[in-house]
Amino acid sequence: MDVKSQQVGGDHYLKNNIQPWDIVDEWDLCFYSGNAIKYILRDKGNKKEDLLKAIHYLEKMVNDLEGIK
Repeated sequence: MDVKSQQVGGDHYLKNNIQPWDIVDEWDLCFYSGNAIKYILRDKGNKKEDLLKAIHYLEKMVNDLEGIK
């Protein structure tokens, strides 16, 4: 089975040659970074909500860095 040619719940990622998980794998990103990228790239109809979700993941990452110098 070619998982790259399938998508559960729409085709908003399949429209492009590079999918978010390709970026996550290439850059060896953590879960939070990967989800932020996913929501930035997603075009599922509610771009504002997707960007707010991306910001939420980025805020989590910044919050995790609090106290780290």
